[in-house]
Amino acid sequence: MTELMPEKAGYVNTEIELYKQKKAFIKNSTLVLISFATAFFPRILDSLGAPPPINFVHFVIVPIACGIVIVKTRVRDRNQILTAKSLITGIFFLLGVMTASALLNKAGLINVFVALMLLAEPFILVLAIISIPMSLKSLKRFRAWILGFASVHLLLALTQHFLIAARILRVTSMTAEDNVQGVFYLSGSGHVVGASVSIYFALYYFVSAKTVPFWIRGAVFFAAFLQLLFADAKQVVVVFLAAWLLLILTKLKDIKTALQYLIAAILISYGFWWCIQNLEAFMAFRTWIRPELYGPDGAATILKFGPLRIFSSYYQSPLNWLLGLGPGHTTGRLGGWMLKDYWNLLGPLGATIHPATEAVWQTVRGYWLDSSFFSPFWGWAGIWGDFGFLGLGAYLYLCSIVWRKLCLDDFSKFMMLSVLIFGLIFTQMEEPGYMLSVAGLIGLRWQEIKISNALQKHSF
Repeated sequence: MTELMPEKAGYVNTEIELYKQKKAFIKNSTLVLISFATAFFPRILDSLGAPPPINFVHFVIVPIACGIVIVKTRVRDRNQILTAKSLITGIFFLLGVMTASALLNKAGLINVFVALMLLAEPFILVLAIISIPMSLKSLKRFRAWILGFASVHLLLALTQHFLIAARILRVTSMTAEDNVQGVFYLSGSGHVVGASVSIYFALYYFVSAKTVPFWIRGAVFFAAFLQLLFADAKQVVVVFLAAWLLLILTKLKDIKTALQYLIAAILISYGFWWCIQNLEAFMAFRTWIRPELYGPDGAATILKFGPLRIFSSYYQSPLNWLLGLGPGHTTGRLGGWMLKDYWNLLGPLGATIHPATEAVWQTVRGYWLDSSFFSPFWGWAGIWGDFGFLGLGAYLYLCSIVWRKLCLDDFSKFMMLSVLIFGLIFTQMEEPGYMLSVAGLIGLRWQEIKISNALQKHSF
């Protein structure tokens, strides 16, 4: 991993020359931090009594604030500008597909707006972050704020566990573990989202804070892993191991690195398997070790892929294969939950629903296989159901830009792979707090590597 060089007096002139407009940075970075906070904290604020519309504030703040940053940017690096233009083009292409899908399926305008924000918001945030001309000093300030937000989340999650264990904190879901959610408190899959975010931030801190003693970085990661165990977020472990294996495949040209990763993956997998078989804290993971669930006629397979058959049964035109059934009309986060939970707010704004969503809900209500891991409501199915193959292609195009241009190290690539795998399980790709955390860390890591490379170049 690339390591930031220490700040020295000799770098001052170089930083002034390369990164001007410090005043503009303060304004722009603050706007980005506010944007991130409005998506990261609304769940916990809602649970503390804030009005439900607080969950929608970031849909307005993020595009406006980040739009101001992008318009005011002083960046002159050609590759950086080309990357920004590619992201902007991809976002507008996605909007065009969504609009065409809405017109074909008579979906409401509010459906288009919310669906666009759910999918494009993280790309807008990362675009704003790479548009800020940061110096080493300003980068440290930005990084401190982001890590501060993550620390609040981790401490809240650990506190929730102990308060629940002491029967002080109320339990509102089926199990006490599901309520260990940190800042995502009292949301449906908040324990999984919360554990994922904490592991990401702990890994980021471990690989980037090279000047911090190893035991401190290890302790932070251990605390995040404890949250994962307390939250019983089994799918997070499965996803991260799968992402690690995929990352190994991307390193096949670098045999030495690939072997190192492979050996580490084997050792960790073996250790995890031993823990499942021998330690009570890991017993919950045995629930999924049932091969009969996963065959072609297995209950998990039938439940998981049922939506794909249901969607096509509602097609009225060959265009539906290209444009889907319309924004919010199938099993994405908007159609699956938000339109139902916030109908009093979205209904008067012209929101529309579709019978395909209810048809999928009927397959899962009261079903004995009750786990989000087997849910028919998963990200890639929702994108394809709402926007067809064109929408799927537009989203993958945006992902490819981030992968090729912004994921400059293995940590960023690992996060990106895990996001894509989570899309096969649940609607985590449309959870704003989770996705903006990933986008924020990718943008932050990109800035760190870019500045480190610039300082190294000008030190010779």
